[in-house]
Amino acid sequence: MSSTTAFTAPAPVGLAEPLPVLGAEVEVPLVSGEKVGYAALDYAASAPALRRVWEDVAAYAPYYGSVHRGAGYLSQLSTDLYEQSRQAVTDFLDLREGDQVVFTRATTDSLNLLAAAVPAGTRVFAFETEHHASLLPWQHAGLSVSYLRAPRSHAEAVAALDAALADCPQGPRLLCVTGASNVTGELWPIAELTETAHRHGARVVVDAAQLAPHHRISVRELDVDWIAFSGHKLYAPFGAGVLAGRADWLDAAEPYLAGGGASRTVARQEDGSVAVEWHRGPARHEAGSPNVIGAYAIASACRALTEAGWEALREREERLVERLTEGLAAIPEVRVLNLFGAGSARVGVLSFVVRGWNSSHFSAALSAEYGIGVRDGLFCAHPLVRTLLGGEEAAPSECGAPEPSLPGERSLNAIRVSFGAGTPLEHVDRFLAAVRELVTDGARWSYRNEGGRCVADTRR
Repeated sequence: MSSTTAFTAPAPVGLAEPLPVLGAEVEVPLVSGEKVGYAALDYAASAPALRRVWEDVAAYAPYYGSVHRGAGYLSQLSTDLYEQSRQAVTDFLDLREGDQVVFTRATTDSLNLLAAAVPAGTRVFAFETEHHASLLPWQHAGLSVSYLRAPRSHAEAVAALDAALADCPQGPRLLCVTGASNVTGELWPIAELTETAHRHGARVVVDAAQLAPHHRISVRELDVDWIAFSGHKLYAPFGAGVLAGRADWLDAAEPYLAGGGASRTVARQEDGSVAVEWHRGPARHEAGSPNVIGAYAIASACRALTEAGWEALREREERLVERLTEGLAAIPEVRVLNLFGAGSARVGVLSFVVRGWNSSHFSAALSAEYGIGVRDGLFCAHPLVRTLLGGEEAAPSECGAPEPSLPGERSLNAIRVSFGAGTPLEHVDRFLAAVRELVTDGARWSYRNEGGRCVADTRR
């Protein structure tokens, strides 16, 4: 790993220290037998827990109890903590008076909940560039969906929505759009799209899974109707998520799940049936015993990020993004995937391909030979990645090219590197040095396919 250790580009002046996260001291084995500190560069899938979050959860864990209606001390304490967590999310998102915070399992769960709650006859609009969590729930719920083509600029996105809504002027309509792409990291023009939607009488839900960990969000300022995000991307990987926003459609809908907590009263009728009066408010869609620890972890992360200062966090990340993009641009074999152009603003998420390399092979070599964790594939955004890759074929390797998802389609995949508030500069520099070395010298080990995964072949 000579070029890895030799990479000595000057550090950005005044770069702030990363926030403390779990796993920062973890060492992982290389295929050579030595151990190195793990460079976690897959934040877009699941970010490590902030140490502050872990400490808060550990301090609460002995006091864990069932929430709502319990008479015991631990139950009352847990209930208070759960509802205080709801208020922490309200503050974090700068919600409007009357908005609700519903705790879910993740962004996917949040958007499926909303899909089940929108009025009958609602027409949904979504760009084909969305993550599957934003792309699929509407059709699955039996709603009519218009999928808009991938725009190549902010202006084109706004114009496409404007035209689509003008052609569909009747009935309830909803735009579902990402705040930041999980493939390219590019920021979307949420304020402009929301203004356009509202001008046509449509509503907007934002998939903020990749936006919330990187940027301050004000629902009040953006004027979006709902926002969804996941705890496991917000440095709180304890199995919870959030759907927050307007109450009317949620209160008018049947509960997402039927059961205890969602029901206010249940009475048996003379005919043997059961009459139910459902709660209004968040409880309506939170049936069953809620994930108190997950909700509390999200609240802890919300407070920690706010206290760290969004301006400082954003500035630090922008400098790491600049370091990464400039480093990859200096390697001719690397092509970074962009929707809005190379200069478009993005969070710490970037995907690329390497000429002559199968992306699964390249990613496996980064892990096995350098202790660097990235992700390869289509990133649960198949239409977008296929659009960005165009006619490019996946290079073969001893692992074999990835199988096409559908008959007649080409084998395509890419590599994604992602980071955030807990990423040290050294991890970005180490990644760039490893990419250079692999491109220049090739992998030092052979690789094979094992259960669909590309792994170093240690059978010697």
